[in-house]
Amino acid sequence: MPELPEVETVRKSLAPLIIGKQIKQVGTDWPKILINGLPAFHKALIGTTVINIDRRGKYLLLRFSDERTVVSHLRMEGKYELVANSRQPKDKFVHVWFTFTDGTQLRYRDMRKFGRMQLVATGTENQVVPGLAKIGPEPTAATFTVADFQQRLRRHHKPIKSVILDQSVVAGVGNIYADETLWLAKIHPETPANRLTLTEVTALHDAIITELAAAIAAGGTSAHTYVDAQGNRGSFQDHLHVYDREGTPCDRCGTIIEKIKVGQRGTHFCPFCQKVHQ
Repeated sequence: MPELPEVETVRKSLAPLIIGKQIKQVGTDWPKILINGLPAFHKALIGTTVINIDRRGKYLLLRFSDERTVVSHLRMEGKYELVANSRQPKDKFVHVWFTFTDGTQLRYRDMRKFGRMQLVATGTENQVVPGLAKIGPEPTAATFTVADFQQRLRRHHKPIKSVILDQSVVAGVGNIYADETLWLAKIHPETPANRLTLTEVTALHDAIITELAAAIAAGGTSAHTYVDAQGNRGSFQDHLHVYDREGTPCDRCGTIIEKIKVGQRGTHFCPFCQKVHQ
């Protein structure tokens, strides 16, 4: 699943391709992706212009004129691409398309069909989109404080790995960056969240901010199929310390990286650097 750095990279790569373009037609061969239904998208968007693209956590917010916003979640495999000619044949994984008046077409590809788009009035997305209504702070120094993070962690007895995957605690962290930031902070992924010391909370807080910023700068992690809106792979997979590295030596101490399940999620860690709380 694309995490915050990947979604932010998609936003930055997609914006120059479609901002300023006017919608001529909306189409789909899998209506479940369009939460409001295709007729609602037609009625609201035809004739409008793309004016901006924002992001909140793992959500893209495509802003249109007439105060309309399409809230898009890519889920596991969702991807956007712009083709120069709307008549160009679509492959079987293209399930939604936005045709522009200049003849170009924005296509949404999704092998698993898990992605969703919801049409809302601009400014109401935090009230009407359930995932946005309860989302936590963005992982930046300006919006994500140690004190607030510690307060949120104190409410949870669950393993810290599961808690930082909870989007109501901090926005945008998924499986890759959870494993990586816990390794950086030297915290075992099964440690109960409410048992972390202030030193550990601070280390994890700082690691989340630093790691996600570095991943954005690298264009995201293309560990599997992720590419941006222009078809470019990220390079942060070359800087991963534990994720998908089970059976190889830890970069810090040389101990072999292990993989376990935490909350039904595959979890990579160093058993020497990341010791269980006694």
